[in-house]
Amino acid sequence: MRVAAFHAGLSAERRAAAYLIAKGYRILARRFRTPYGEIDIVARRRQLLAFVEVKARRSLDDAAYAVTRKQQQRIINAAQAWLMAHPEHETFEFRFDAMLIAPRRLPRHLLGAFDAST
Repeated sequence: MRVAAFHAGLSAERRAAAYLIAKGYRILARRFRTPYGEIDIVARRRQLLAFVEVKARRSLDDAAYAVTRKQQQRIINAAQAWLMAHPEHETFEFRFDAMLIAPRRLPRHLLGAFDAST
């Protein structure tokens, strides 16, 4: 079960990355791991960085509810670590997005799905 979930997650991340590229983003990192958490995708478009959490579920609604407050905090902490490791991006604006993936549906990109102040 865990192996199947892992592969499903990788497939969802590939779909999300392809969707972002089609929207004009450049993928800077995938599966960026820190002691604080993991970021599925770090993407850039112009002077904007998007830290993207990818969620794959049976429906887009189920995927939307899968990003918990605890996960959000881990992603925020990991993003801070990413920014410290990449000072060349310190002047960029950034936001936290979610990419929702469901079978036989186009991905749904939620811009600014959460922020660091919540």
